[in-house]
Amino acid sequence: MAESPPMTSDTSAIRRFRCGTVTLAGRSNVGKSTLLNRLLGEKVAITSEKPQTTRSRVRGISTHAEAQVIWIDTPGIHRARSLLNRRMVDAAQRSILDTDVVAVVVDAAEGLGDEDRSVIATVRDAKHPWLVVINKIDLIGDARLVPLLDGLSEEVGDTDLVPVSAKTGKNVAALERAVTTMLPAGEAVYPEDQLTDQSERALVQEFVREQVLAETRGEIPYRTAVVVERFEAKAGVNVVSATILVERDTQKRILIGSGGAMIRRIGTQARHELERFFGKRFFLELFVKVRRDWTKSSRTLSELGL
Repeated sequence: MAESPPMTSDTSAIRRFRCGTVTLAGRSNVGKSTLLNRLLGEKVAITSEKPQTTRSRVRGISTHAEAQVIWIDTPGIHRARSLLNRRMVDAAQRSILDTDVVAVVVDAAEGLGDEDRSVIATVRDAKHPWLVVINKIDLIGDARLVPLLDGLSEEVGDTDLVPVSAKTGKNVAALERAVTTMLPAGEAVYPEDQLTDQSERALVQEFVREQVLAETRGEIPYRTAVVVERFEAKAGVNVVSATILVERDTQKRILIGSGGAMIRRIGTQARHELERFFGKRFFLELFVKVRRDWTKSSRTLSELGL
């Protein structure tokens, strides 16, 4: 049962407490996952320079004296051709429809493009309170930021604009204050020390996949998925077996590497991330399995939660 804010004799304090969901929406590679991690002060979403890193919705929970903000990181909205990518875009669009507030994230360095305008149109149609977050301001100076803000103002009218840097943390606190005022009144739905609703298995799968993204190139990152076959919590150590799915034998050979060097490197880096997050030792065993055309299989994608 979720814990609620402590009872006080001042009933107005309870009425003032706010709780709700804020969906981070935008095209690919605008820094939504990095922003989520910065808002939480902890890494709960994997990040990569490669597009379409985020495949499903990730919830991060930030609780403070005035509110509990349930941030929802979403896949980048893009022109999806494959079944996998259509599922990803559908997940993002459902989050926009089923939320209390939407924060549209734009890349300051790249400016406002047609894909950003498409996201903004979708958000407008959803008719939820919303604002625009201009991320990566650390990459540009005021000489570029001011005209960008002016142009955005013309596009979105009276909608709030919040320039931030997820990388450095600049102005991120102002973003949290801005969305807090837009949330509905209500009690907390998660314990105040909970950071995410992701299961341990889901976190393992994502941390392993992050290292696949970091170590591989070409089509490999987009043709892999991770399935945890075993998660056993023992005294002092979590014992985990996971399988990396690929579509082709050639992809399997690349992931294993010469003498198993690639798969060992992926496992070592993933284990370090898991031990950092959980504060506990991990024994992580990885396997690679070919499942032909899994990215085109509706059944397999559903089994993977995609």
